[in-house]
Amino acid sequence: LLTTKQARELYHRYAKDQPIYDYHCHLPPDAIANNHQFADVAELWLGGDHYKWRAMRTNGVAERYVTGNASPREKFQAWAETVPHTLRNPLYHWTHLELKRYFGVDQLLDGKSAEKVWKQANAKLAKLRAHDLINQSKVAVICTTDDPADSLDLHARIRANPGKLKARVYPAYRPDKALAVGNPAAFNAWIEKLAGAAGFAQGIKTFDDLLGALKKRHDDFHAAGGRLSDHGLEHALAEPCTHAQAKMVFDAVRGGRAATPEEALRYGSYLMLEFGRWDAARGWTKQLHLGALRNNNVRLLTKLGPDTGFDSIGDFPQAAALSRYLNALDATDQLPRTILYNLNPADNYVLGTMIGNFQDGSIPGKLQFGSGWWFLDQK
Repeated sequence: LLTTKQARELYHRYAKDQPIYDYHCHLPPDAIANNHQFADVAELWLGGDHYKWRAMRTNGVAERYVTGNASPREKFQAWAETVPHTLRNPLYHWTHLELKRYFGVDQLLDGKSAEKVWKQANAKLAKLRAHDLINQSKVAVICTTDDPADSLDLHARIRANPGKLKARVYPAYRPDKALAVGNPAAFNAWIEKLAGAAGFAQGIKTFDDLLGALKKRHDDFHAAGGRLSDHGLEHALAEPCTHAQAKMVFDAVRGGRAATPEEALRYGSYLMLEFGRWDAARGWTKQLHLGALRNNNVRLLTKLGPDTGFDSIGDFPQAAALSRYLNALDATDQLPRTILYNLNPADNYVLGTMIGNFQDGSIPGKLQFGSGWWFLDQK
């Protein structure tokens, strides 16, 4: 893969031995806390990887062998038969790099080699646990993605009993469900969970209660070592909204009425400004993931749930609302360090130039253009 002398020099002399500081990932904290033992390579590779699931479906693999009740060995076989068709897709390279690095397998994976690779990889995996895989990858820091309603007990367990784990593990604050006022049933169930996590024995009855619970959890994340927030949005939220207007939306949804799209925009904008101010006050870094069009296949969403491989690039306007949002925080000198990730390559120049508007000379790169995310981590 390193086709020039310069590429080889940059990788082998400089990059190869550098540690990983992963400030945004979706590794499950329970797998780290429990130093999880994977049953087989099918669980490790196919248990939650919607990149692979999409490729398998595209190759004509029935859902039974993707997320269904087929045996692990059958699912691995279906994936192995898909791999040759992923040539020129990063899945092909990732698959073989992982086989080489973690399992010592030099053989190309396909339907015919599947049985041999299965046995060789599983024999090696039987001697490895989650901490071994993290240490072997030279990971120094892991920031998981955590809802404010999530317990931080797992993070406390990791800190108290790291075992041989060399990486430091911190939570990152992702309050997307606080904005989901279009679905009263889901929103109100989440509110009850948030009240428990925040220790609000009396429950969350008012909009001010909600703000208090969210701020309490922000403080709790900080105490657990968290220094990052994260938001997954179609586009930035920056509509004018007063406290009274936001309260009206909250009260309506708590009463069972779904917010209209316009109400959701205003309400979400109010909360996003609050979150930005909290991040600035605590010296945190805010991450904005912008532009995913989610849950496109309603039939399979209903059957399998979200985050199962039916999200794609969206074509939402980004520039005006993002400018208004960053400017609203900057106007009161409450713009935190910020990383912007986009999903649509058409927005590269929008975000690349937007960050320059709000650099203030306080630190190098106060605003940064994030790394390739999801569909943009490949050509």
